[in-house]
Amino acid sequence: MKKNIFFTLLLAVSGILTAQNSSVSFGVKGGYTLSNMKFFDEKLGSKSYFYAGILTEQPVSSQLAIQAELLYTQLGGKDSYPWTEQVGTEIVEVGNMDFTYQFHQIQVPVSVKYYFIPDLSASVGMNLGFNISTKLTTVNPYAGEYKGNSNGAKTLNLFPFVGAEYKISSSFFVDARYNFNFIEVSKKNTVPTKIGFLQAGVGYRFK
Repeated sequence: MKKNIFFTLLLAVSGILTAQNSSVSFGVKGGYTLSNMKFFDEKLGSKSYFYAGILTEQPVSSQLAIQAELLYTQLGGKDSYPWTEQVGTEIVEVGNMDFTYQFHQIQVPVSVKYYFIPDLSASVGMNLGFNISTKLTTVNPYAGEYKGNSNGAKTLNLFPFVGAEYKISSSFFVDARYNFNFIEVSKKNTVPTKIGFLQAGVGYRFK
């Protein structure tokens, strides 16, 4: 599976980098990721992180284009449960047991863009998220902090998305998209887990 991931990412990087020698546009982008995670239908606390990467865009017509990107980011969530002990005949709350889930991902969003006007476009597509590591951090009042691997996630996650972009100038742009949690990120026979996330940021096109 890791070989397949490497091959897929290699194709994505090659496709984006070869854009420099063609008529398509090439650029860089970065921004803010806010993810929301669910176990079954129970929402966990949200996780904030950054994203950064490269992109290429191929015009199809005056109003349509195909865009592909290669990004790094983190997704995840936070959860907390009360830690209780029996003191005499009473149950006493002595603190919380905290859980933090981190999905380090290389993402390959591919989208179709429609330009309403030359500077404003909407997009729809699929974001392929490849987990390069999945971590779980737990903290409790007695044992302190423990970090380990979280083995319940699929290696490849799929996130349908919609978004919009506005060109500030011929080179600079701002964009935002929401990646939906329609598809579970968990393996079979594990806790059903879904993640949706917002990404918003800025970018620069070299040509």
